[in-house]
Amino acid sequence: MAVIEIKNVAKRFGDYQALHDINMTIEDQEFMCLLGASGCGKSTLLRIIAGLETATSGEVWIGGRRIDNLSPKDRGISMVFQNYAVFPHLTVFENIGFGLRMQKLPNDEVKRRVERTAELMHIEQLLKRYSGELSGGQRQRVAVARALAMEPDVILMDEPLSNLDALLRMEMRAELKGVLAESKTTAIYVTHDQVEAMSMADRISVMHEGRIAQNATPVEVYRNPAEKFVAGFIGNPPMNFLDAKSAGSGNWTVAGQSFAGPAIDKAAIEFAIRPEDMAPAETGIAATARVVEPLGAHLLVTCDVGGTLFRAVLDSDLVVHPGDILTLAPQADRIRWFDPETTQALS
Repeated sequence: MAVIEIKNVAKRFGDYQALHDINMTIEDQEFMCLLGASGCGKSTLLRIIAGLETATSGEVWIGGRRIDNLSPKDRGISMVFQNYAVFPHLTVFENIGFGLRMQKLPNDEVKRRVERTAELMHIEQLLKRYSGELSGGQRQRVAVARALAMEPDVILMDEPLSNLDALLRMEMRAELKGVLAESKTTAIYVTHDQVEAMSMADRISVMHEGRIAQNATPVEVYRNPAEKFVAGFIGNPPMNFLDAKSAGSGNWTVAGQSFAGPAIDKAAIEFAIRPEDMAPAETGIAATARVVEPLGAHLLVTCDVGGTLFRAVLDSDLVVHPGDILTLAPQADRIRWFDPETTQALS
């Protein structure tokens, strides 16, 4: 059982607090993504788990064993880096088996593990080649195969697909998710790419300024963001926000329209809706189209609503020109509300 428990982990670099009291449990065989913008602390947390950084305070446990006081080689962890770290003077077979040789495993066991992981990654036909003869995607597969060959309790991945082109990233996402499920390995995957996180993870920890803003399934993070930062970070394009003024009895006025919302004692809160949850209607929010972007299956229309930027994803059959006045109605059950002072979601 490779359950990972992160308990009150904090990290300070001089006067800079990189991590603030992180608490998280990653279940056995779970695929967890740490998602956030550069500088949010996701790679620092991964390096603390790996033993490449030392936490200022807190503990890390794997499988009921405290490991933050152990050297990296004794933690039962393998790591895949962004830059592949494939040795150019070794064949693919030798690269995958490098860590096994360091452990002085018998030749037949090395051969078994190398061939098994190469087959998992669909590179068994490349075992005799050198890395200079491989494409970027093939080198990335070698790096993942080398990590899996160690049969680790946990595999850590730090933006391993960021150097690949868009089509290859899409192929590798699906392949990697299937391989990790088959290998029954607990995985932590660091990325700034929300598409990677949403498509691959069992759960996502959205990080912001050294804290976990939300830890939930991809669907929950997308549909019910816990705070305004998550709502604005997840989704492409992200959520729209408009000021809402209290009209009493749980009713709120947004851009001249009345909506039922949380019954709380506040004069103003924020109304939020995803662009794809808007549709043309006879009554709704009046929006002036500014930019129209045809994107094949749909139109992305950037509008002005009372001086606020507002986006809508509309059917591509609609004819919309810059300057047109649109009347857009939100899907009622997709409206979300946020407290402008705390930035937290409101029920």
